[in-house]
Parts: sequence; structure tokens; C-alpha cells
Amino acid sequence: MGATERKLFGTDGVRGEAGTFLSAELATALGRAVTTELDAQRPQVLIVRDTRESGPMLEAALAAGIAAAGGDALLAGVLPTPAAAILVRRLGLDLAAVVSASHNPYQDNGIKFFTAQGLKLPDEEEARIEALLESPAEPPAEVGRVRELEGGAEDYLRELSAHFPLDLSGRRVLLDCANGATHRVAPAIFERLGAEVEAIGVEPDGRNINDGCGSTHVEKLAERIAASEAEIGFAFDGDGDRVLAVDAAGRVHDGDELIALAARGLAARGELGGGVVVTVMTNFGFHRAMEEAGIEVATTQVGDRYVIDEMRRRGWRLGGEQSGHIIGADFVFTGDGIAAALTAMRELGEAGLHEAVPMEKLPQTLVNVRVADREAIADATAVWEAVEAENAALEGRGRVLLRPSGTEPLVRVMVEAPSAEEADAVCSRLVELVEAELA
Repeated sequence: MGATERKLFGTDGVRGEAGTFLSAELATALGRAVTTELDAQRPQVLIVRDTRESGPMLEAALAAGIAAAGGDALLAGVLPTPAAAILVRRLGLDLAAVVSASHNPYQDNGIKFFTAQGLKLPDEEEARIEALLESPAEPPAEVGRVRELEGGAEDYLRELSAHFPLDLSGRRVLLDCANGATHRVAPAIFERLGAEVEAIGVEPDGRNINDGCGSTHVEKLAERIAASEAEIGFAFDGDGDRVLAVDAAGRVHDGDELIALAARGLAARGELGGGVVVTVMTNFGFHRAMEEAGIEVATTQVGDRYVIDEMRRRGWRLGGEQSGHIIGADFVFTGDGIAAALTAMRELGEAGLHEAVPMEKLPQTLVNVRVADREAIADATAVWEAVEAENAALEGRGRVLLRPSGTEPLVRVMVEAPSAEEADAVCSRLVELVEAELA
């Protein structure tokens, strides 16, 4: 079974509506299958989860499958996704599992896995796990155990404070924890480093995760900071692997800007260790800023796993996405919103975020065009000729990106240009052509 034949696993594990698509039965089967694949006599598997009401049910089912296959399931409770990647290495375990649907609404949930090295499972391994789901399970020599793991949060906090020995005394920080997995540890680390912390989105009830808060609704943080004494704010998503920032004036700073801030600072100190990996959605202004700073940039398709794969291939330490997935490989090889926020604080020093101008963003226009068949765009010669012509006209000043959605009957048309008016005009011309050819 090849990686392209995966039916359950997407770009970030198995995800869907809890109780229907992602049932207790499927979670148990996944736990059993992944444990069977481990090359260990008695596999030790860590499980962390976010705050969704379906989390304890899926955690228990997953743990049952692990134990039924002869492994020990260690339940660490509510922790951010990157904590799993940290703890699996720190504790010398064989695998980590995360029960979370990240930025999705509470009705959804998901299961993803990290290897003993703290890396997401490769496509080929996920394909083998799917194949095992269709085979009858062989009973183990003896069943495993399920037990609570104490101190996981403290271990994660120690790793953060050791890697970021910052003195944030006198700094006022506003955090939006999305009523999710960071609701305890994010305020704790900032307070431990001396900051005065005001936190919202820290009262999870099982259903309010990502609900009008967090990085998917960063406008709440932007509005709140105006009424607070905070000089900077950070908004995390439900599982804590993304972050966006707002300055004291309420202006939002996305992943592109935070990566540019980190890249410039690391490069200035001779600590970057290569270039930066970003995706095709990264703003053209980022590329111009990196060129001015003499920093090499590599580009991948959308998805943090593709960024990570390219970082590993090149041996580079920094990468990420506009959405706020920021990977600092010196700490952990996955997106870590808290680590990214602390990186921003380190690079700012005594300055405010409003004073830092690591890049000048170009105005961007994005339109999703509904089409009959998104795959037909590949053969739409007239469209691609127009894209090439528009790109040529914008060369050195902006760009055009046109791509089909990976999941919906849509073609996404994105244009970046020196002015919003020019971006709108170019985008309008291309949208009309796509509609005429494919709608």
C-alpha cells in the first residue's frame, strides 16, 4: 500500500467529526495498529490531548488499543501538541500520540503520532498502519498497562525555560489561549520568566475551544489589547502549534512577519545555520526582505510537514507558514506556538513589536473560485498563459499564485502587488478567466 493510497491519514493525522468518523472503535484500532508496528518488546506510548469534550473518550479508546497490543499507554492529559514531541524524546519513549483537531471546531477531533525522535510519522508508516487496520489483530504475549503520567507539564515548562533563558521582568503580555491546550502552560512560562500576564481563552468547557478566540479569531485579541496595559499579545490555536501576534495598537502580525523577525535576528548573530523554509503562500514581501538581508529562502507546498521535510533535507533550523506554524528546529521539529512567541520576545529585546519592521507586506487579494472539476485546471492552457503574463508584468514587484484546493471544488487565485488596487485588478481578470474556462 503506497503513501498515495492513504484514506484515513491526511497531512496532519486522522481528523474528522468525533463519534462518527473518528469513533472509539477507530481510535482503538489505530492504537493497536501503531503499537504493533513499533520495534520494541513492550512499547511505551505517550498520549496528550487538547480540551475537547470528546478528548477523554478518544484518549481512553486509543490507550485501550495500545494496551491490547502489548504496549503501555502513558496519559499526560491536556498539553500542547509540541509537548508530545518534546516529552517523547526527553523520557525515552517509543511513540507519542496527540488527540486533537488543532484549529477545528470542538465537534471534530483527531489523532496524530510522533516518532521516538519527535518527528511526525512518514507517509509510508501511516500507510502501513492503515493496512494493519484491515487485518485481524494477533493477540500479544501479554497485555500492556494504562497509567497516568505525572509531571508532563512541568517537564515541558523546564525545556522551554532552559531554551529561552529570558528576563521578561516589566513586560506586559496578553495571551489568548483559545480555551485549548495552552491554557495552563502558556501563562505559566511567561510568568516564570518574569512577565506580567493577562490571559483570555483560559476557561475551557469542552466546547469553547477555538470558538471566537485564538489564532483563528485573532481579532478578539486585537480588540482586547486596546483596553489593556499589555504591550504585546499572542494568540494560540487549540492545540498550541500555531501563534499570531498583535502589537500594542492592535495590529496583527502573522507567521510571515514572526519568521522574518526570527530570521533577521538569528542571521545577525550568525546563528541561523543556513536559510529559511516557507510555503507558496508566504507573502512576496518576505522574499524581498530576506533577499535584502542576504538570507536564502526555500519554498514548499502548503503544509507544515512539507516545511519540516525540506528543513531536514537541507539541515536548516528555521521555517514555517503564514498561518503561524513556526518551526525552530533547535528546540523541536514541529510547530510550537509558545516557543515561537518566546522567540519573538527574544528578538525584540526591549523594543515593542510595533517598532520592529522585519518585512514590508505587500497587499494581497485572494479569491476562491468554485469550479466543476478542480483537477481540470491543469489543462486550462488559456488560464496558465494569463497567469504567466500577469506574473511577468509583476516581476520584481509582486506575484500571482493559482492552485486548486486539496479538498474542495475550488481554484484559489492569489495576487500580491505594490497596491491593493493593482492586486484587485489582476485578481479580477484571472477570476473571470477561470470562471469562463472551468465554472
